[in-house]
Amino acid sequence: MTTAPGRAPDLTEVTAVAEAIERNVTAVVEGKRGVVRLALVALLAEGHLLVEDVPGVGKTLLAKALARSIDCSVQRIQFTPDLLPSDVTGVTVYSPDTGRFEFRPGPVFSNLVLGDEINRAGPKTQSALLESMEERTVTIDGVTHELARPFLVVATQNPIELEGTYPLPEAQRDRFMMRLSIGYPDPDAELAILRTHGHGDRLATLAPVTDAETVVRALVAVREVHVAEPVERYVVALCRATRTHPEVELGASPRASLALLRASRAWAALEGRDYVVPDDVKALARHVLPHRLILRPDAQLADRDPLAVVEDVLDGVPAPTQ
Repeated sequence: MTTAPGRAPDLTEVTAVAEAIERNVTAVVEGKRGVVRLALVALLAEGHLLVEDVPGVGKTLLAKALARSIDCSVQRIQFTPDLLPSDVTGVTVYSPDTGRFEFRPGPVFSNLVLGDEINRAGPKTQSALLESMEERTVTIDGVTHELARPFLVVATQNPIELEGTYPLPEAQRDRFMMRLSIGYPDPDAELAILRTHGHGDRLATLAPVTDAETVVRALVAVREVHVAEPVERYVVALCRATRTHPEVELGASPRASLALLRASRAWAALEGRDYVVPDDVKALARHVLPHRLILRPDAQLADRDPLAVVEDVLDGVPAPTQ
């Protein structure tokens, strides 16, 4: 497969930045290089990341290590039932000194936003992130404010606790490019965790290895990664197949197609290629599509999993060979 005619993107800086961040994060997050790499895909593809797993496996640690690796603005939002939308987006207040109403930005006005335990806040507060995640803007009192670039939301949630939580609605889940599970470490990695973190806070000494301006240049280069028409049609065919699958009530949206395309571009760039191949799409489909699907009640009763449906689709839709 050849690249598009014209000047190919220079991916040297992309791979250099990604490798530096990956080394920095994996120095803290032991034994999870694959998860770290997928988090970098979300960053370089200008998407957002939902990390869902049981307590204590390093969800927040992953987000913090990624944030500390980039010299940029970072804010953490601890989602609780009493959190208000204005606590996320900001509020307009009256200033006695100037005699005017002034806008005070909320934590969403940062390059990287960590939303810890996002499903503990009510639907009204969760929806405060909808506009910012999709349009990179925040509208307060009729005034639209642009957000800085890069802009990445990393949200965490615990899938096993149901009391006092509010499941993310479909529209919210659809705005996350990927949903990842970290999983328990293997014995050697867990031993390394004891040796790394048993003598102090390793995260506190983690220094940035790049800055926001460099990351933005990498984002621009990733956008130029070539996708041939057969691969584009393959992306569309996969997403359309989820909509007609007999076990699926709600399939992948066109936003999912776009997210899969962007993620595949970033994955190809991390591999040092300026073009996407079908294997890139296959690798990312397992992380981009499942959390967007809603299965039919009979499929849920049969303990079918959305990932299994995606595997069915990958097996049933032929990939382009030339």
